[in-house]
Amino acid sequence: MLRNLLTTTFLAAGLFTGACSAPTADETSPPPPETNPPAPSGPAMVSAANPLAVEAGLDVLRNGGDAVDAAIAVQAVLGLVEPQSSGLGGGAFMLYYDAQSGDLTVYDGRETAPASASPELFIGETGEPLGFFEAVFSGHSVGVPGAIPMLAMAHADHGELAWAEGFTAATELAENGFEVSPRLAALIAGVAPRTPLDEWPATRAYFFTEDGAPLPAGHLLRNPDYAATTRALAENPRALHEGPIAEAIIEAVQAGPRPGGLTLEDLANYEPIRREALCRGYREWTVCGAPPPASGGITVNEILGLLEPYELSATGPDTAEGWRRFIEASRLAYADRDAYVGDADFAFVPTEGLLDDSYIGERAALIDRDTAIPSATPGTPPGIDAPGLDATPDSPGTSHFVIVDSDGDVVSMTTTVESVFGSHRMAGGFLLNNQLTDFSRTPRNADGQLVPNAPDGGKRPRSSMSPTIVFDSEGEFELATGSPGGSSIIGYTAKTLVGMLDWELTPQEAIELPNVVARGDVVRIEDGMSPDILAALTAMGFTIDANRGEISGLHIVRRLDDGSLIGGADPRREGIVGEP
Repeated sequence: MLRNLLTTTFLAAGLFTGACSAPTADETSPPPPETNPPAPSGPAMVSAANPLAVEAGLDVLRNGGDAVDAAIAVQAVLGLVEPQSSGLGGGAFMLYYDAQSGDLTVYDGRETAPASASPELFIGETGEPLGFFEAVFSGHSVGVPGAIPMLAMAHADHGELAWAEGFTAATELAENGFEVSPRLAALIAGVAPRTPLDEWPATRAYFFTEDGAPLPAGHLLRNPDYAATTRALAENPRALHEGPIAEAIIEAVQAGPRPGGLTLEDLANYEPIRREALCRGYREWTVCGAPPPASGGITVNEILGLLEPYELSATGPDTAEGWRRFIEASRLAYADRDAYVGDADFAFVPTEGLLDDSYIGERAALIDRDTAIPSATPGTPPGIDAPGLDATPDSPGTSHFVIVDSDGDVVSMTTTVESVFGSHRMAGGFLLNNQLTDFSRTPRNADGQLVPNAPDGGKRPRSSMSPTIVFDSEGEFELATGSPGGSSIIGYTAKTLVGMLDWELTPQEAIELPNVVARGDVVRIEDGMSPDILAALTAMGFTIDANRGEISGLHIVRRLDDGSLIGGADPRREGIVGEP
């Protein structure tokens, strides 16, 4: 059982923030620590987006590593075999739960803008915002990568094995080769006609055959440059931020068209951040996520808070009413998220106000109706005079994984290069991110005031990443979930929480529910939803964009009452669940 009550200044609002311990429902003072904790003997599990990455994580666990050690191996292999989604050149948010101490910590490895960046980073020569593709494939889009420094910080805090061991599997795969998966092959072929993937020399040489054809599924792909990079990282966790690899990154960023302002000094100055987890009660559980600049912790908890007054167990996934409530809660929470959330180190974010019980109660009352809310607009939470403006695009190049080790320690980590294949620029055998396009390309509102998610030097762009850990009423680990999918991550993740906690589905059943994403006044619904439910929702007044391919990549591990683990992996991608 967890040992400490989570300290908080937001108890009255039902909001918890804390890195020192995970929440406990009924403890008022910590009992004395155990002097001789039992040897670990519990189950372990890895759920991730590629079988090779899962096997790398399991191998670390078999060799005595813990969840953080396994996370390093999973991340390093994903960056090689799933480069369209994440990698060494990207960023991440990780929730880490230490079962023995009860500590819950958020590790922020979000990319930062170069010191030279200004609010007008994506304003073109005409004075208008750059088009999406113009921005993504420019050097302006590349932020300082943070995933590896973040993992190095977490390893220094919690790792059991030597840092270098986390890169063994990735190095061997890069040298010996791995088979291009069907999804990777399909994305190379699908992206190339619409983007400059085959125009950059490095990506053309890596992702295409000598005659210019996209690599087919099953092709044995070797990446000696990646192997050299992972070897360098095994010796020096800062190898991307100083020395020859850092110089190669800067060369790629400062190449035309639209060279970026990233410098060696920007790389050298990067530091990950330990943050307090953002937690809020939901029925008998406590749901914890990452705080700003991640928007998932706020928005997922706001969705759940808006749903709490309603008996969702009586309106399950086979009813239009169940989905109506989920859609309206999503629309209202997304409207608030778009208006108010950014990097709280640079702009005021009303986190407490957005999750205030009274404010959520007012917003939840809007759902108590039979027809669709005509237009979902942001509210005015405590501490705010007027909402801001948002012009942030939606890009799905991300991956999520969950690890539980035999001690009961948990990693829930979302990792990304932002768009599919990131900026398309390569260095050291890996793709560079385009995370700075997660800033609002329109930096000011109609009054000329900066919006919360405007670019700035050293700032971290708002993220939709939603790594989540849930605790039961006794403060014990219940489940971990999360997904890729751009701003849709929030809807995907919230769907699984409602599915498991309210509708009593297994992790796999919750993952396989049709994805329903309601950001704005158009509701995107994945193929597979009942035609009767679609008709009923339309009759209620919703604008439905149905039969869409919503490519989530949800991965979940849940602890059952008997202490065993059950996992789920999203069939929309190529993930699996594995046990040592």
